[in-house]
Amino acid sequence: MRIDILTLFPELCEAVLKESIVGRSRERGLVEINSLNIRDHTTDKHRRVDDTPYGGGTGMILQAQPIYDCFMALCEDSGKRPHLIYMSPQGKVLTQERIKALAAMDNIALLCGHYEGVDERILEEIVDEEVSIGDYVLTGGELPALVLADSITRMLPGVLASDEAFEQESHYSSLLEYPQYTRPYDWHGAEVPEVLLSGHHANIVQWRREQSLKRTQERRPEMLKTAELDKKDKEFLSKQERKD
Repeated sequence: MRIDILTLFPELCEAVLKESIVGRSRERGLVEINSLNIRDHTTDKHRRVDDTPYGGGTGMILQAQPIYDCFMALCEDSGKRPHLIYMSPQGKVLTQERIKALAAMDNIALLCGHYEGVDERILEEIVDEEVSIGDYVLTGGELPALVLADSITRMLPGVLASDEAFEQESHYSSLLEYPQYTRPYDWHGAEVPEVLLSGHHANIVQWRREQSLKRTQERRPEMLKTAELDKKDKEFLSKQERKD
């Protein structure tokens, strides 16, 4: 898997990408992630990559030329055209299902906007999709790009200890994750649920499933519409509704 980030701030991206699971995965060759500086492709002698918007208005717009040339250089370097994603508050909100699909690709590129955005003609000519990480505005696209790169990397084979490590996490199966505990057994008067100490695997699995269902129903009920629920799950949720 190769991920290329087109950005004005490659140092910011690398500061994050060299750490933790992503950093170790890069070192082990499980994923290739590159931070490409858009400024390296400007024809302006002052390395400017932005200009004022036509029609007036506040802020600056990233110009099409340096972004386009940066992407074309990437295509030449990789030998093929990557799937290009523009990190934008106007894009479709990122979901775990979309992350699964992106993780199955061989090569994607992430375009980070800045200032008031990018020239619309770039979106029309080379961008394949726009993705948002939430309904709010950030200074630039670097943090969203890092979020996406991280979420994709942990889905790749060999990155985590086992598939179970991510399959039981929140959102993977359209359910929130069950509560987790570690030592000590009694902390501030709150004790670990006895079922987790029982050693009875089937009971623990059932408890965790019910806790995931309960937590999702209480906190994110809309997620249950897309969750895969069997008859036992539906019966449990019905009982919870009657209790409420």
